[in-house]
Amino acid sequence: MSSALSNSPSPQDLWEMDRRTSLHPWTNFGSFAAEGSLVITRGEGCWLWDANGKRYFDAVGGLWCTNIGLGRREMAQAIGDQAERLAFCNTFVDMTNDTSAQLSARIAALAPGDLNRVHFTTGGSTAVDTAARMVMYYHHCRGNPGKTQLVARDYSYHGSTYLTQSIGKRPGDRVPQFTYMTDGIHHLSVPNPYRRPDGMTEAEFCDHLVAEFEGLIARVGAENIGGFFAEPIQASGGIIIPPEGYLKRMWDVCQANDILFVADEVVTSFGRLGHWFASLDEFGIQPDIICTAKGLTSGYIPLGALIFSDRIYDTMAADGNRWFTAGYTYSGHPVACAAGLKNIEIMEREDLLGNAARVGSYFEDRLQAFRDLPLVGDVRAKKLMLCVENVADKATKALLPDDANESKRISNLCETMGLIVRPIGHLNVMSPPLVITTQDVDFVVETLEKAIRTVADDLVRDGYRVG
Repeated sequence: MSSALSNSPSPQDLWEMDRRTSLHPWTNFGSFAAEGSLVITRGEGCWLWDANGKRYFDAVGGLWCTNIGLGRREMAQAIGDQAERLAFCNTFVDMTNDTSAQLSARIAALAPGDLNRVHFTTGGSTAVDTAARMVMYYHHCRGNPGKTQLVARDYSYHGSTYLTQSIGKRPGDRVPQFTYMTDGIHHLSVPNPYRRPDGMTEAEFCDHLVAEFEGLIARVGAENIGGFFAEPIQASGGIIIPPEGYLKRMWDVCQANDILFVADEVVTSFGRLGHWFASLDEFGIQPDIICTAKGLTSGYIPLGALIFSDRIYDTMAADGNRWFTAGYTYSGHPVACAAGLKNIEIMEREDLLGNAARVGSYFEDRLQAFRDLPLVGDVRAKKLMLCVENVADKATKALLPDDANESKRISNLCETMGLIVRPIGHLNVMSPPLVITTQDVDFVVETLEKAIRTVADDLVRDGYRVG
């Protein structure tokens, strides 16, 4: 045994190092102090191994991002070769690098309509943050400096910078210890058909949501609103699939009022719904700006981008003396862009968009049987974005009290059986890699069903009413 291997920290050492020194994103201090973290040391395809050697199927796909699967040797080779050839080159002002130029052109060719301009960022949050500033910049250049206010939806997630967390409004993200921007940011109702008002059809619900947007514009003034931010499917908010025609009608309202439509496709782009981008191909809308990240490199290297129209670029560039003062040290990082290029090559060669569509449809169908489980109120699924909403009462849709913690109980039990699903509030969410097979789906569905049934029985024994 080599000295390097023999001196490697033990699984317990790693667990304790992390618990003693790390502040994780979205840390819950109590549970972290008591339980620490699951330490992962290896990944291959859809599978992860922890420090003790136990194997798990990762139905979460990292965080919506490991689209081509882990452990790809050719990805590692592309990243290593690029790091050796050119590890860094900034892209500020009038400098670039070859992989940044190639990936920008590649993305522009894949993007819908006239979205032919690309601005690289470090991830999804910074892409949306920059998009918000671009909205204001564009309108100012057109002689409308008052169009600075932004509109988003309840239960939306648009990032974790100060600005993007203020644009988003997921209940679990709003804590009293932080303050958030409120001036100039408006939120509309979440377009969740499952939680629509009693007695209202889905079509009537759609009418209601569109009228709400029109009413907001009437109150605030179209001359003051610059952009509408929308995830085609609200991901972390609970796989919210909007009513039929909703996005197209909201886009129409934007068009009529000179409001830019910003599609936050950080999750839905690069194959999760079986398309490079979902806005046009899945929902029939042509955004002014698309924000992307995650699947752009399948999580191998951090990279984000906003993709915007020639019209926006031409307007901003019309006065050659202007400066667009936004960007990051790692914008267009050559190693990240090399990963993006190889990622797209793999997705095309292996038809991973087609696999996501085919296997995603199978997953949707298999999951529908969960509607009969006593703890399950709703199943929401579109290709490889899926979630189960747990309720105390199927008839009233009433939720269990937070202290029941049923979604975390379910995910914990799944872990013991070698499956990772994500608990978010009263939901269990899944977004597996695009390389998933129908056999993998069968394992996920059967394991998750077993966990839900067991937890439902445990809740009843603990005195909670479930039915």
